[in-house]
Amino acid sequence: MPKELVHRAAVAEVMLTDWQREDDTHFRVAAQWPRGHSFFTPIDGDHDPLMVAETIRQIGSLLGHAEFSVPFGHQYLLSDLSVTVDPEHLDVRQAPASLDIEVTCTEVKRRGGKLAGLTYESVVRREGQTVATGAIAYTCISPAVYGRLRPERVFSSDHRPIPLTAPAAPQNVGRTSPADVVLSPIGEHNRWQLRLDTRHPVLFDHMVDHVPGMVLLEAARQGAAAVLERSSFRPLSISSAFKRYVELDEPCMVEAERLPRSAPGAHEAVRVTAHQGGELVFSSIVTAAPHFV
Repeated sequence: MPKELVHRAAVAEVMLTDWQREDDTHFRVAAQWPRGHSFFTPIDGDHDPLMVAETIRQIGSLLGHAEFSVPFGHQYLLSDLSVTVDPEHLDVRQAPASLDIEVTCTEVKRRGGKLAGLTYESVVRREGQTVATGAIAYTCISPAVYGRLRPERVFSSDHRPIPLTAPAAPQNVGRTSPADVVLSPIGEHNRWQLRLDTRHPVLFDHMVDHVPGMVLLEAARQGAAAVLERSSFRPLSISSAFKRYVELDEPCMVEAERLPRSAPGAHEAVRVTAHQGGELVFSSIVTAAPHFV
């Protein structure tokens, strides 16, 4: 799969391998997950659920360009992303995981004959078994409109992100390497500053003028791990809403709270929110299986 179709700069970060059009709103996409990955590292012998999210995200870029004629240079503005995984079929085996993904476009918005927005649902199967389901909604923005939406300063040659802050302890947020931590402690319980390492080879695969959506998803995962006190954390589902662009040159504060269980033994749920400049920019509900000691 050409890396440009999925908005990746590194070939190693391309999860999709092929696609086939079935009709105007139904597609088949093939993907492959490596047995090991520098960032989406296996969790207790299973593939990382956030690799599922990245795979489904790449489908939106692919379909926009290859099937709905979105020109390169146009921007995709993610608004909603949800993923649910079945851990029974996420296990890392002796060969890379080959996946067959059924994609249904539930809403196709056009303006002036061009794609203005897309909502699609995905069912990810591995050897006939459902590994995950997911849904994404995004809008398409031309370079001219993007230029009007964004602050002038982000296009300046001296636009810089805020200084890199210290990471939270990796074991406190479900990671093993400090380099992969996206939360910085600020001395408040279950509240952090978003940590932006724009040199990270996966989270910042290429130059951008705002915080990528996958960084916010990772913040949600890490915030949930901290609240649930899991040093090794595998979410079962993540449902997120992206409210506004998150700027690189302003602090963004992330907060997490444990939600009441719906019944004894039910899944744990954590709400994670991010605010910048006093405005809500991102929210997510992360669920996990109960943890028995």
